[in-house]
Amino acid sequence: MKLKVNGSDHTVELEPNVTLLDALRERLGLVGTKKGCDYGQCGACTVLVDGSRVLACLSLAMMHANAEITTIEGVATNGSLHPLQQAFIEHDAFQCGFCTSGQIVSALGLVNEGHAHTDGEIREAMSGNLCRCGAYSNILAAVRQEVRRAGV
Repeated sequence: MKLKVNGSDHTVELEPNVTLLDALRERLGLVGTKKGCDYGQCGACTVLVDGSRVLACLSLAMMHANAEITTIEGVATNGSLHPLQQAFIEHDAFQCGFCTSGQIVSALGLVNEGHAHTDGEIREAMSGNLCRCGAYSNILAAVRQEVRRAGV
């Protein structure tokens, strides 16, 4: 089957029960998407599929054969960080960093959705992404900065 990931087409042989997360990490070597709980409860595996947030650990790869998949590796362009990635750095929005890729991809999805106008809406939209280090206030500040920059 073919997967289009971060703008590149990949042909992979996969069993029907392979999750999108395992296909990305183990078959394509894109290990930026983290395997956290593997039960869809922590959000560390969040990727964008056609611009919408998807928990890659709960999604079969074969379901996305004709979709555009974006992982954390595809967020930066031409060697330049996405403004949201820069905002995470500026606000020190990560501590151990394990959740950071899922947080950034999820935040991009919520900005795309265009309904994160208040801190409460951002918190609600990001509630599926857990940070065990407790960097939530810094993550909120980074996402708020990106929402303002994107004008949504």
